[in-house]
Amino acid sequence: MILCDIGNTTFHFKTTKKEFKIGVKEPLTQIKKLKQQIYFISVNEKATKKLLKQFPDAINMKKYINFKTNYKGMGIDRQIVCKYIHDGIIVDIGSAITVDIMKKEEHQGGFILPGIGAYKKIYPNISKKLSFKFDTDINLDKIPLITNDAINYSILHSIIAPIKNIYKKYKLPIYFTGGDSKLLLSYFDTIPHKYRKNLIFKSMKKIIKENIC
Repeated sequence: MILCDIGNTTFHFKTTKKEFKIGVKEPLTQIKKLKQQIYFISVNEKATKKLLKQFPDAINMKKYINFKTNYKGMGIDRQIVCKYIHDGIIVDIGSAITVDIMKKEEHQGGFILPGIGAYKKIYPNISKKLSFKFDTDINLDKIPLITNDAINYSILHSIIAPIKNIYKKYKLPIYFTGGDSKLLLSYFDTIPHKYRKNLIFKSMKKIIKENIC
């Protein structure tokens, strides 16, 4: 079995033995020789067509997802991750940062922030003088006195503060997932939290087991 999470920038594959990413503009040569059934989810229509052109038997899991929410326009990737958590705040830190609240298996809502990679591009685009080195070793209780720290402070504070505010409101454990999650874990030492590297694949496997296999 091969699992694939198609995002805006990459195909993220998980096999029984390895995990890897391929850019959506790159050829899918790495999986040509793999003969297992492919199960995928996607938020990228163009990339979906690319996968299905080469692997027409790949199964889109969208039709197996029955996720009830009043949230309009919620991506399938967020739905799948939320379906795995009964009570918790799910923070997925990738190309975008999504924060969703699940309480008693009901989706309460959520919000979206730019990913860390997007934040890194903002300041140099404003001015070359604002080029900086990204650093997560910043004391958010102390106002910076140099530009590099000031930019990092602003980036980290804009991500961390709303997540902590949501925790104060709901008092639910936080589940961190996504490629850049580890960069921020130290700022949540005093809050109940868990790191789940591949929460989306864990949920995909559960849904496959319950609905397909």
